[in-house]
Amino acid sequence: MARYLDIHPDNPQPRLVSQVVEALRDDALIAYPTDSGYALGAQLGNRDGRDRILAIRGLDDRHHFTLMCRDFSQLGQFVHVDNSAFRAIKAATPGPYTFILPATGEVPKRLMHPKKRTVGVRIPDHVLVCAILEELGEPILTSTLILPGEEEARTMGWEIKEDLDHAVDIVIEAGETSAQPTSVIDWSGPEPEVVRRGAGDVERFEV
Repeated sequence: MARYLDIHPDNPQPRLVSQVVEALRDDALIAYPTDSGYALGAQLGNRDGRDRILAIRGLDDRHHFTLMCRDFSQLGQFVHVDNSAFRAIKAATPGPYTFILPATGEVPKRLMHPKKRTVGVRIPDHVLVCAILEELGEPILTSTLILPGEEEARTMGWEIKEDLDHAVDIVIEAGETSAQPTSVIDWSGPEPEVVRRGAGDVERFEV
């Protein structure tokens, strides 16, 4: 059964944040709230985490995983950002955007898109997630919690606990969250391509 942690959304209890971080380091799979719905998350080195996320979401190996990053500096360690993308991405973060970019050597190959060698990255605007990332010291491998047959991200921790009680290790509750997932921008080519229209305004990326 999954542990259910109720954490304050504005003033996360350090003791509970530490419990989440310790669990991630111990290869736990968590369901956690973000600024654009719930997500599934695991440590980068968790070899089973990727497969568990794919199984829960009913996805194949071509799914673009996302690295939830603490800040722009950390993001730059894991993806190549050229000059044309730098300003626009920096201006849009933190916020409800996911950017698909060429991965650096810091990203394990099993987490990249198998053909494109790309990975998604994003910087959340969410107090609790930022606290977890700060203590963890590295990105969280993540994917929006949209279950097979559904179109919106989950928003209620107790519902996730009921439905995924034996599929995840921790469910975090931290108040209300939006059901609208991030807008996804593929910037692996010379020009940005809007892949998914979500919570973030995409007009600035439309060529």
